[in-house]
Amino acid sequence: METEGRNPPIIYTVSSVDSPEFTRFTRSLSRSSVIGLDAEWKPLRVHQPTFPAVSLLQIACRLGRDDESLVFLLDLLAIPLPSIYGLLKDVFVSPDILKLGFRFKQDLVYLSSTFVSQGCDSGFDRVEPFLDITSIYNYVQHKQLGRKIPKQIKSLATICEEVLGVSLSKELQCSDWSCRPLTAEQRAYAAEDAHCLLEIFKVFQVKVSEEGDSFHKVTELSSSHLDLGLKEILEKPNSCNNILRTKFSEAFESVQATTSSEFSHRILSVRREVSDVSCMNTIPMDGPLLQIIQTHGDKILLKESDRKPKTSKKKGKRKPSEGLICKERRLEKVDDWQGLPPWDLSLGGDGCPKFLCDVMVEGLAKHLRCVGIDAAVPYSKKPEIRGLIDQAQREKRVLLTRDVKLLRHEYLLENQIYRVKSLLKNEQLLEVIETFQLKIREDHLMSRCTKCNGKFIQKPLSTEEAVEAAKGFQVIPNCLFDKNLEFWQCMDCNQLYWEGTQYHNAVQKFIDVCKLNE
Repeated sequence: METEGRNPPIIYTVSSVDSPEFTRFTRSLSRSSVIGLDAEWKPLRVHQPTFPAVSLLQIACRLGRDDESLVFLLDLLAIPLPSIYGLLKDVFVSPDILKLGFRFKQDLVYLSSTFVSQGCDSGFDRVEPFLDITSIYNYVQHKQLGRKIPKQIKSLATICEEVLGVSLSKELQCSDWSCRPLTAEQRAYAAEDAHCLLEIFKVFQVKVSEEGDSFHKVTELSSSHLDLGLKEILEKPNSCNNILRTKFSEAFESVQATTSSEFSHRILSVRREVSDVSCMNTIPMDGPLLQIIQTHGDKILLKESDRKPKTSKKKGKRKPSEGLICKERRLEKVDDWQGLPPWDLSLGGDGCPKFLCDVMVEGLAKHLRCVGIDAAVPYSKKPEIRGLIDQAQREKRVLLTRDVKLLRHEYLLENQIYRVKSLLKNEQLLEVIETFQLKIREDHLMSRCTKCNGKFIQKPLSTEEAVEAAKGFQVIPNCLFDKNLEFWQCMDCNQLYWEGTQYHNAVQKFIDVCKLNE
């Protein structure tokens, strides 16, 4: 059943500088005032003396004032890195492009190390202007609550959920990004990680606009003073156009804060001339975006110490204790499911399969709900391990996870946890169905709320009843009014669903995945 959602981004994979995708990439950069940055690498299993090599760089572009978004996946294992080094370095310091990221400093450290290893001089040492999504989140939360709140460090998935109302699955974060070709799921995951940064920034811009954060009212400078200041900047000899543009940008921001709108237009026209002499042509930022950078902008600067992996002092090897050996044996035992699940009638259960999916398999929870299985998630965004175990025990659920460390916890009861071995959601679903011998029926597909796991009302709503139920909560598209559809409402979260194209596509998808026709 369908709910209102966002349009997925258009994704381009760039594997060569001679490809049409790379041409589109460079053209998009020249039209973008805001981009989102993210990177992926093969996860480290053990401590290594060097930084991991970045395999994929994602750049989401918001094209000028058209508000169109494209996401480019730069395959750093296929592209010769020296061929794009200069371009990326220009982008990272371009005063005409605001860079967005989520704790991007670590990504920049790894990215710089990767390029240096391929002979690219000193790599990257700065990103400017830059805005961290965590700062945006804290600003938006402060404005929504109407009072000052302490700064919070939350995951990107949590921020997406709270700001956009969108669940961002992180289950592929630890997949092997060095394997080629990338799966369709990996490409979609990587693109969404960068694209959501633009979506969150869009909400931030609306908040700033509503609060009246516009250009400051300032005292006019005389024309002669303005012309003298710009003349000094522009005539100063400099062999590097990029430095000239950066210095001009700094001067522009300083002068703009003390000029009238008439002189601001004159500055913008001169800035376009400066942009034209750069090796990378970009469109100048508009006034509101420049004001956001002045008020909220930041930068990432790498120090020499950032470029060296932190080494830990070696400790002498200790002989494993008997308790540790017992835990390892216990780990081997719970890794494969044996015995009866807690919902079994003989154990006092109700016979209905019930699962609790931790954050590492949150995408699996929605897949289980789509096939009619009760699949809950933790009460809190960052649950304690003991809290997870208590919730599973109290609700007679099997805890599903990919976290090996969780299997070693001393509070675990027998047959309370199962480690999912598959990586992709469809394969995880089939693994759980087979392991627990679940009975999947076609008439149970899409019978639970994918948002909260609740059940639907017994009697469907008419269009008029659905519109009334959705007031102040959910928007029913006008195109549905003349289709005589039935609407179903979740009894827990009140979300409305209807049997549209997405519903029928989802039903067919799970018929195929679960092989119900066979």
